Amino acid sequence: MARKFPAVPWMQSATLYEVNVRQYTPEGSFNAFASHLPRLADMGVQMLWFMPITPISLTGRKGSLGSYYACSDYVSVNPEFGNLDDFRNLVHQAHSLGMKVIIDWVANHTGTDHVWTQTHPQFYKKNAAGEFYDTHGWDDVIDLNYYDQPMRRKMIEAMKFWIDECDIDGFRCDMAHLVPRDFWQQARTALDPLKPLFWLAETEDLHYLDVFDSCYAWRWMHATEKYFRRETDLRSLVQLLSTYEKDFPEGTLPLFFTSNHDENSWNGTEFEKYGDAARLLAVFSFTWHGMPLIYSGQELPNHKRLKFFDKDEIEWTDQLELHEFFRSLIRLHATHPAILAGAAARPQWAATDKNEAVLAFTRTHQNSELLVILNCSSSSLVVQFPSPAVNGAYTDAISGNSIELHSSAIELPPYGYFAGIR
Repeated sequence: MARKFPAVPWMQSATLYEVNVRQYTPEGSFNAFASHLPRLADMGVQMLWFMPITPISLTGRKGSLGSYYACSDYVSVNPEFGNLDDFRNLVHQAHSLGMKVIIDWVANHTGTDHVWTQTHPQFYKKNAAGEFYDTHGWDDVIDLNYYDQPMRRKMIEAMKFWIDECDIDGFRCDMAHLVPRDFWQQARTALDPLKPLFWLAETEDLHYLDVFDSCYAWRWMHATEKYFRRETDLRSLVQLLSTYEKDFPEGTLPLFFTSNHDENSWNGTEFEKYGDAARLLAVFSFTWHGMPLIYSGQELPNHKRLKFFDKDEIEWTDQLELHEFFRSLIRLHATHPAILAGAAARPQWAATDKNEAVLAFTRTHQNSELLVILNCSSSSLVVQFPSPAVNGAYTDAISGNSIELHSSAIELPPYGYFAGIR
């Protein structure tokens, strides 16, 4: 698969943080969220992904506030969150703290009363009765017609608006595989010359990686859910990761996560899905070859499903139990030479005497090594390595403690983890 588009240099080290503005604060506004920026910067977050910030259609609206993903105007701000100046200032503040900002872009469909339904009705698909419709049966949105070239140009103009007006740094593209791939090629060709942009696709159709820099690791998420329900074994997880390493084009990354807005609201929190293994899977997300995602409130941690169409704010406290945990992982992901080397330092499996219950791998670049050991079982284990190469002194990247591995062995508690650097 030929890639024409270079990835932004800061992608390899970045942690992506998804912002649900509506539920983040009592006010649910850009200005209120801005007060959290210093905390997120301290945690080390380098890139903020804002769920759609455009206004929401009134007709067909679900719940009391509607779905972010039912847009009524691509070049306006949802008044629920504030105004254009508020968002522009928020992006400026994030940039001043060293963070990039990407916005959620919903190109497959609009809300049922989008301004284009009046000004450009030819931009939409229509059924035999001449009515707007949605292919998937989503009753609060209607599909756009990508055979219409003026619509494509208008869509790209709308994307350009946010770069010009607010200096955003890229796009997370909703259900990207429902939009023709050649449109994304058109969009990226038109917009990349404006500034270096990061492009994330909500898809696992790897053909789209000839345009996008990253896409979802949904298969990994579903496979790990099956594993922790005891419906499959570790061998299947290893095989899947080998597929990722083989099939992802050079310069692209899978996005790994234990939660996001869809998962939290519809399928359950990471604790509902993974129980005590949630932290272990977070360690994996930050150390394997890919990009890690944190969803709003995971640093609390948030144990409730957030409503999607109504106000249901995150219940912040002064004690963020996982702030330091994620801070350590973000620092590791952003600074370790083997992670920064990307595909040049792909993970290598390390054999243990507990291969049926333990995932262990190394990543090495020049004189720097990362050793990751994950006890994927509910029992305490003493893990032994046949190879003496793992012996020696390590610094635990999460606790900061110095640990000496003797006789190629380490003891881990149930769902315990070790990320050692040397």
